[in-house]
Amino acid sequence: MSDTATAQPPGPQATPAAIPAGLRVLFADEALLVLDKPAGLLAVPGRGEDKQDCLSARAQAAYPDALVVHRLDMATSGLVVMGRGIEAQRALGLAFEQRRVHKRYVAVVNGLLANPQPDNGWNTIDLPLLLDWLNRPRSAVNHQHGKPSVTHWRLAAEPAPLPGTTRVDLEPVTGRSHQLRVHLQAIDHPIVGDPLYAAPTGAVDRMLLHAQALSLPHPVTGAQMRFESTCPF
Repeated sequence: MSDTATAQPPGPQATPAAIPAGLRVLFADEALLVLDKPAGLLAVPGRGEDKQDCLSARAQAAYPDALVVHRLDMATSGLVVMGRGIEAQRALGLAFEQRRVHKRYVAVVNGLLANPQPDNGWNTIDLPLLLDWLNRPRSAVNHQHGKPSVTHWRLAAEPAPLPGTTRVDLEPVTGRSHQLRVHLQAIDHPIVGDPLYAAPTGAVDRMLLHAQALSLPHPVTGAQMRFESTCPF
C-alpha cells in the first residue's frame, strides 16, 4: 500500500496545436500522457457508431501516437495514463503487470461503515472474482474458479456527501474487472449510484467512484511520478 509516492516535477509539456473539448490533459511529454476522465465517458470505443466517442479517441485526435495502457469503467472518473508509441506502451504495461503502479481511489458507499483497525489502518478484502457470463458485464465472487483479487480500504478523511453513507479510500492490489465495485458489494456496502451492483437511488446522477491518485515510473527515464485529481463529489 502506498500512502506516499516520490513526486517528480513535470518535464516539458508536449502540447499539440489543439486539444479537443472534453479532454483534460494533466501531463504530456514525448512518452507519457496523464488524462482526467469524466464520469459517463467510455475509456475506449464500444460497439456501435454511438459508442465511438471515448477518452482514447479524444486523446488520439490530439496525440496520434497515444496508445491505451489501462482502462476505467465508463461510470468511473479520474486518472488514466496512455503511452505515446509502442515502446512507452510496453514499458507502462510492464509496470502495471509488475505492480509498480500504485492507484488510490475514493468512493462513497451505502451504509455506515466502521473501521475495525486501530488508527484507521488499512483493511483487506481478499475475494476471488470471475466474470458472470449469464449476467454480463457483471462480475461476481467465485471461490472455486475466480481469479485472486485483493483490495485495501480505510475510511477517508473527508465526510460523506449524503446521510447514511460512508466515504472510503481504496487501493486495488490486483486489477480485475469491476473489482472495487464487486468487493464493496460483497461486504454489503455497494458504491452509491452503481448501476450494476447497488439498488437504484435518485440521490445522485453518477456512480461515486473516482481514481484520485496514481504513482508510476516514467516509461523512459524510470523517474517516479505522482499525479492527483480532485474528487468531484
